Amino acid sequence: MNELIIVKPEKCVGCNACVRSCPAPEANITRQLNDGRFVTNVDPERCIACGACIKACNHGARDFIDDTEECMSRLIKEKIIIIVSPAIKAVLPLKWKGVLDWFKSQGCTVYDAAFGADICTWAHLRTIEQSKIGNIITQPCAAIVKYIEMYQPKLLKNLSPIQSPIACSATYIKKYLRRTNPIAALTPCIATKAEFTDTGLVDYNVTIEKLMGYFERNGINIPSDSGEDFEYKFEDQQGQLGSIFSRPGGLRDNLWSYDPELNISTSEGVGKVYAEIDMYAKMSENKHPQVFDVLSCEFGCNLGPATASTQTSFDVMATMRLIEREAKNRRKNGGILGRGENRLFKRFDEDLRLSDFLRSYKPSTPSPIPSDKQLEPIYEKMGMHTQDDRRYDCHACGHKSCREMAIAIYRGLNTPDNCIVHAKSVLLARHSALTLQHEKLSAIASECLALSEKLKEGIVTINKSVEGIDRSTHATSERASVVKELLQNIVEFCSDNPTMDEDSVNQLISILKMTIDAFSDLDENVTVTSENSGAINKSVGEFRELIKGLNEVLEKTGETRIDKVTTN
Repeated sequence: MNELIIVKPEKCVGCNACVRSCPAPEANITRQLNDGRFVTNVDPERCIACGACIKACNHGARDFIDDTEECMSRLIKEKIIIIVSPAIKAVLPLKWKGVLDWFKSQGCTVYDAAFGADICTWAHLRTIEQSKIGNIITQPCAAIVKYIEMYQPKLLKNLSPIQSPIACSATYIKKYLRRTNPIAALTPCIATKAEFTDTGLVDYNVTIEKLMGYFERNGINIPSDSGEDFEYKFEDQQGQLGSIFSRPGGLRDNLWSYDPELNISTSEGVGKVYAEIDMYAKMSENKHPQVFDVLSCEFGCNLGPATASTQTSFDVMATMRLIEREAKNRRKNGGILGRGENRLFKRFDEDLRLSDFLRSYKPSTPSPIPSDKQLEPIYEKMGMHTQDDRRYDCHACGHKSCREMAIAIYRGLNTPDNCIVHAKSVLLARHSALTLQHEKLSAIASECLALSEKLKEGIVTINKSVEGIDRSTHATSERASVVKELLQNIVEFCSDNPTMDEDSVNQLISILKMTIDAFSDLDENVTVTSENSGAINKSVGEFRELIKGLNEVLEKTGETRIDKVTTN
């Protein structure tokens, strides 16, 4: 299958809204990047292209691909046949005619898919009347077809073999009108491309959303009209009641208009229809309705995923009521109360072969569901060790249950790290580890503080010793100066008294005594200095011991560093 849904990883925030909204259990693959972010990609081989994930994504991380650009490039070179879904009238109530006129101005021929829907209704009625089919699931919705092929292949025997309205139109154009030009379908649907690829009946799926974007980018102005009527000059013939196929229950209402006794049930919307299809698969055949009319989109094709419609559901239903009223006026019925032979269907009986409007399907082998034993190690990796853990079912991962998440992990579609229970267990483990590390660091910090106080005391002692050295050095300097001055006096005295008398001798003795006293003071100061030096050496030794102790404490810090807590 071609890639139809695309992902922009740079915009994905890992909110899992896409997984939560997706009805296809194997379409999404969630991975954790190196930067820790979770990004969910799409497996095109398992995606049904319903478009629910695009609508659910609020971050612009998802988009879709169609054939608008390719079709426009080819349209320049050759004439193309355009088949138009009736949904365009509800999506663009004031511009749909202008859009079709633009295609005509480019040399295209425009056909009404509502006419193909009339053929589709006729084919269903005839196969039911002729008992050629049993209880059926209708298939105008390509996403439904792809879901059954991939995930409920045993229901293929119930899936209606009648082609969709667009495929019926294409078959009619090719086989009965003998037209060979390339065919483009103007649709509100992404998944229709898968149908066209499988059947080979249509070349291009041009969605309404991408077409209007093309017009805007290329400065093509589409004029508005009054929207007062829904008649248009299509090539060949405009459809009748097939015009309401695009609303919920459209096929049912068409069938009931011919056979009100048919047992028909309906279901629409991603959040409902796929669960009911799974339920249908489990039911016994005798409980199935004759017709199960299903659509992937809650409001039908009129608000499909490729419309970018600004209309509300009330606007659309009001438009469809007007379309239905006008279509009934075009339908020329005879008999009482309009329930006689339909002239259009009489023409189909005469001109068409029922076998031309049948299709086959391509069953896919569903992935096996792992056993409880195989899921056991997955639960353990998710941090779910008890049965209560395994019934947590918070849906944060996007899956409907913890079991579905475990199955996705087993299939390689998700990772335990994306499980909130696993994330909580990891956080609790990290919290416990951090608490223990905090306690160890607190003890180390206390030892460091105690050592710091001792260091402060040692520094005070050293400072005092240094101050003592300063004072002793200053005093020693002063005494040395005095001694020098006394010695100079002795030399001068002796020079002046070469022949000394008793008085002179007494004066010299006095000077010498003063010199001796000065030397005594100098010796005392030197002693003080020596004591201070010893005190300094002692303080430095103590300081070194304190530094050594601090280093030992810091080494403990290195041994108890906070390692990254892994989740393995």
